[in-house]
Amino acid sequence: MLKVLRRVADRRRQADGYYAWLFQPYTGEELVAIDSETTGLDTRSAELVSLAAVRIRGDRVLASESLDLRLARPASLSGDSIRIHGLRGIDLEGGDSIETALGAFLDFVGNRPLVGWCLDFDLAIINRELRPRFGFDLPNAGIDVAHTYARQLRRSHPEIEPSLRFEKVAEALGVPVMGRHTALGDAVTTALMYLRLERGAMLAKRSS
Repeated sequence: MLKVLRRVADRRRQADGYYAWLFQPYTGEELVAIDSETTGLDTRSAELVSLAAVRIRGDRVLASESLDLRLARPASLSGDSIRIHGLRGIDLEGGDSIETALGAFLDFVGNRPLVGWCLDFDLAIINRELRPRFGFDLPNAGIDVAHTYARQLRRSHPEIEPSLRFEKVAEALGVPVMGRHTALGDAVTTALMYLRLERGAMLAKRSS
């Protein structure tokens, strides 16, 4: 309920602003798969290192229509997070400011529905940075591929407790893992997993 009320308030505040169109219902046929790499797993303090998005149209992932942003080195970048995403301070030299990156992200995704793996995590990080700079949270509808997979597996194989490891789910769905722990690679892989689930892919028992 709080999210709904906040969205209504955001829409009213943005009614005459540049981003008013983001709050209009989407009437097209595209979705956008998103992913981010961050300096940690605590949504209250983790900072964005990279941010990516790729469009989905029909049964195709439009890899040529993608967004892949590296941000300027955040203060909380540490060896622990570097070991996961592989982006060192030197790799982030000349990276975008958080405001520039968020502006490019908003222009790219528009008001299309968002697809993500454990989508709430990415949205929490993005919205924590977005609200103080732009005055609103992302209003887009969202589809969480991890939740969708678990729901379909329980429906088809209720005796199985699903493993929600990214690589295991990709394997179960017959999807190649594209550049694991890179924002664009994970966004593309997530988009492919979404399409497999939409096609009613048979979920093999090896996914347990």
